[in-house]
Amino acid sequence: MPDVRLAVLVPVKRFTAAKGRLAGVISDDDRARLAEWLATRVLDVVADIPTYVACDDPQVAEWAEAHGAEVLWGENLGLNGAVDDGIGKIVEQNFNHITVSHADLARPEALPQVARQGCITLVPDLRRDGTNVMSFPAATALRASYGAGSFDRHLAQAMAFGTTEVEVRADPDLSLDLDTARDLAHPLVSEVLPKWLPTIPANQRQQ
Repeated sequence: MPDVRLAVLVPVKRFTAAKGRLAGVISDDDRARLAEWLATRVLDVVADIPTYVACDDPQVAEWAEAHGAEVLWGENLGLNGAVDDGIGKIVEQNFNHITVSHADLARPEALPQVARQGCITLVPDLRRDGTNVMSFPAATALRASYGAGSFDRHLAQAMAFGTTEVEVRADPDLSLDLDTARDLAHPLVSEVLPKWLPTIPANQRQQ
């Protein structure tokens, strides 16, 4: 894409506060370690693309810089505010296409290929409820609307532009985020999990 000046934005929550729905399933220390492990994999696959991490935690900021990302500090903005603020700052640096990715993708390898020139691309989660990845030209930047049902809201925004191609990509890998014990037990997830993560008991896999 010779005419596309692409940047990637990854909002990252404080590791010790991440993966709250796994509390009681794995230990607090393992939850924090898992959150960092997942986020590191996301940054690693976009290492050749200018990458920005939106955060408000010094540990996350230090981690991001150590992995080659530029930190966009957004204290007390919440997820949606941090993403919108980050997009604005990236556009000011003359990038014309932005990919926004969750930090907890279990299989992020296809992330660098999501951006398409002149196209808004949305990657929903497996339940077609959340938005794991969205990529768009700066001229048709979407406002972040994360939370339950975010995919439908982001899709409605994308369609409202009218003149821009919209692609919904049901990617079997990028649709895999990691929030619950059931996610941990998904075959495509479990085969890539680190060996140090405890096995999830069968009676907890449907949570």
